[in-house]
Amino acid sequence: MPTPRISFVVPVLNDAERLDRCLRSIARTADRGAIEIIVVDNASRDGSAEVARSHGALVITLDHPRVAELRNAGATFASGDILAFVDADHEISSEWADAALATFGDGAVAAAGAAYHAPPSGTWVQCAYGALRGTPRGQHDVEWLGSGNMAIRRSAFLAAGGFDTSLTTCEDVDLCNRLRAAGHRVVSNARMQSVHFGDPETLWAVLNGELWRGRDNLRVSLRGERSLRTLPSVLLPVIDAAMLTLGAAALILALTGSRTGLAVSVASLAMIAAGGMLRVSRMIAREHRWNPVDILQAWLVSCAHDIGRALALLVRARHRRGHQARAVTVN
Repeated sequence: MPTPRISFVVPVLNDAERLDRCLRSIARTADRGAIEIIVVDNASRDGSAEVARSHGALVITLDHPRVAELRNAGATFASGDILAFVDADHEISSEWADAALATFGDGAVAAAGAAYHAPPSGTWVQCAYGALRGTPRGQHDVEWLGSGNMAIRRSAFLAAGGFDTSLTTCEDVDLCNRLRAAGHRVVSNARMQSVHFGDPETLWAVLNGELWRGRDNLRVSLRGERSLRTLPSVLLPVIDAAMLTLGAAALILALTGSRTGLAVSVASLAMIAAGGMLRVSRMIAREHRWNPVDILQAWLVSCAHDIGRALALLVRARHRRGHQARAVTVN
């Protein structure tokens, strides 16, 4: 049997420098004849399309769609048996393709990938963010994979209908849920290593990112099959949103001189802080990080993450809508 061909689909928006690094890493992972590279450009103005063409990639230019639409468009033009979705701000390891092909040797596997690694010289927030996400080890089944570092069997992708284009974020969780519901395996393979240079650099970036991502997170969690593992992603934002609302109301009372209001406000913040420690506890157990500085930094990042998710239920951050995806060029 011939070796399956891998079609790399790389969405990009005004990220020429990191795209160049990404495409160089893809080129190192397999012989050029064994792969094809499709860059789906979201109408970039910084020369991203030119960078892609210099690497011999097929370039598809679309006008302001969601990222799910970008990935689906790339898959439409792909000819490979395996669709490899890698984001422009990633750099993959040289053994990535071999690891993916080995994982797909099991016919029950529909998707393979691994959790992202933080940038090696990133900020302390990025390092803590990566530690909370966890370091991939070995090979095992998981509930979902990030679409910035995911390979999917083409037949399974088409049967599932691709990414849900009504989602602005969490389209990867939704697709993996549908693949597992269809009886397929979703597998993490640590050899499919990917460094994510787009991890948030500051606490504000963490909070702001989750404020944008949080609404679809709850929507996807509620539509998928519920389990004990998914329960925290549903309940914690709701509880934190309630605590933020209660704390704000109590703070207003405290400003009028109410000691009860002050106590309730402090208690609400303490509940949110305690929730942040849940993720940190898992990090300590998984990563064996006992350094007090690491724990404090991880806790701050975890709290920023949780507050962003909670605010997403209250503020209703604006999602980009109303743009009809339109093919401009394919070359």
